[in-house]
Amino acid sequence: MATHPQTLGRSAEQLATVPGHVAIIMDGNGRWARARGEDRLMGHRAGTENIRTIIEGCVELGIDILTLYAFSTENWRRPEPEVNGLFQILADVIDQETEDLHRNGVRLRHIGRLEGLPRTLQERVTYAVGLTQDNTRLTVNVAFNYGGRDEIVEAARRMLRDGISPDDLDEKTFSSYLYTEGMRDPDLIIRTAGEMRLSNFLIWQAAYAEYYSTPLYWPDFGKADLQRAVSEFCGRDRRFGSLSSVRGGLRDSD
Repeated sequence: MATHPQTLGRSAEQLATVPGHVAIIMDGNGRWARARGEDRLMGHRAGTENIRTIIEGCVELGIDILTLYAFSTENWRRPEPEVNGLFQILADVIDQETEDLHRNGVRLRHIGRLEGLPRTLQERVTYAVGLTQDNTRLTVNVAFNYGGRDEIVEAARRMLRDGISPDDLDEKTFSSYLYTEGMRDPDLIIRTAGEMRLSNFLIWQAAYAEYYSTPLYWPDFGKADLQRAVSEFCGRDRRFGSLSSVRGGLRDSD
C-alpha cells in the first residue's frame, strides 16, 4: 500500500476503511442558482468553486483518487449559451487553479473525449494533465465530455482495431481500454441534489461501488458532508457478489 503525506498519523485501521477512490456526480447547480434568483451559469460557477473545498477534504481524509462528473455527452443537448458558458468556466478554472494544485501535489487527469471541445480548451486540458502527471498526493479525474456507454463502445472499437481475440478478452483486458486504465474502481459514488441514478457515469467501473445520495445541492456540499458520506461508507459491509463481506473499503493491495 502506498503511503501518502496526507495519511501520516492515521491508524492502519482508519486507512483500511477509508475509500481509496471516491467519485461524485455534482448535481443541483442550476436548482441552487434558481433558488437564489440567479441564472444557471451562476450555479455552475459556484459549483466549480466548491471543487477546491472537496479536494482539500479528500486530502485530509487520505483518499487517493477523486473523480468528478463535470460534463456528460448528454449535456450537449443543453442550450448553446449554457454549453459555451460551461466551456469557459472550465477554461477559467484551469487557468486559475492548475499551478496551485500542482504545487500541492495534485495530479489532474481528463476522462472522456477531447474531440469536439473548443481547441483552446483542449490545449488547456492537455497542459494541465501534462504539468501534473507525476504528482502523487491525490489524483483528480475530471470527467468532461464523458459518457459511460460511449466509453465502453470506444473501448470495444479500440480492441477491434488492436485485433484482440475473443479468446483473449477478459475483464482485466477490457478495463485496460477504458479511460480509467490503471486505476482502482470507485469504492464510493456520491450524488448530490437527492437524485438516485448513475446518469451514464462509470457504469463499468461502478459494478461494486457503494452509493450515497444527499439532498444538498452541489455548491452546498462541504467537507463535513464529505466526511459524513465517508463515515457511512465505512460502516457498510461490502460483499462483492459473494457471501463474504468486507467492512468499508480496501486500499491499493486489494
